[in-house]
Amino acid sequence: MDLIDIGANLTHESFRQDFDDMLARASAHGVGRMVVTGASREGSEHALAMAKASGGRLFATAGVHPHHAIDYDDATDALLRQWAREPEVRAVGETGLDYNRDYSPREVQREVFERQLAIAVEVGKPLFLHQRDAHHDFLAILKRYRHRVPAAVVHCFTDTGDALRDYLELDCHIGITGWICDERRGAHLRELVKLIPADRLMLETDSPYLLPRTIRPMPKDRRNEPMYLAHIRDEVAKDRGESKEALTASSVRTSELFFGL
Repeated sequence: MDLIDIGANLTHESFRQDFDDMLARASAHGVGRMVVTGASREGSEHALAMAKASGGRLFATAGVHPHHAIDYDDATDALLRQWAREPEVRAVGETGLDYNRDYSPREVQREVFERQLAIAVEVGKPLFLHQRDAHHDFLAILKRYRHRVPAAVVHCFTDTGDALRDYLELDCHIGITGWICDERRGAHLRELVKLIPADRLMLETDSPYLLPRTIRPMPKDRRNEPMYLAHIRDEVAKDRGESKEALTASSVRTSELFFGL
């Protein structure tokens, strides 16, 4: 059974020179379908185009990351509403709050987050969510909309046990990346990942970011790519005390149900 990478930034310029080879490497390492993250107006359009041209291997999200919230305007909102209705777009996002870098003013982030939550309600599709150092505000806003959308995944979860319990109580899914392999800042996830029910746990690379630090040998360019999802699966399975096969089966089934694949 091939893995599903639920979060890959394949529109990133680093993949332009070897896109087909990258996909071939993913296949060779047991990674089949991928959801291409839309994190900006241009990126969402590109992700949709990739999905349309992929023959059913790639799917897309459509949204604006909080880093780019300052660029969100009425025209962007109208386009996202249009793209979110396309069959290849399986979730609204990446959207949420990021108080770690504050590339956009926090009040703007909150407003743009709510506008995209409203789109998910309107089109009836799941949410692909980002939260960093903003749990209190993020949770308060999400609670107002969660019951009105079919599902929500907190992608690239890196937060505390309390945050994890809040999200699970809100019936959210959790996306785990190679952050769990980072002994400097992700070691706590090795315990927390045991608390995630199998029907709420999904796996992702967040390529080309977050290359797992436990990969040997390390690629010279330090670029993450979907083929390394198998490495993340192995690490998570070990931490959960599961077989690779069992985690593959449960994460694939959970991802299929979440994204309607």
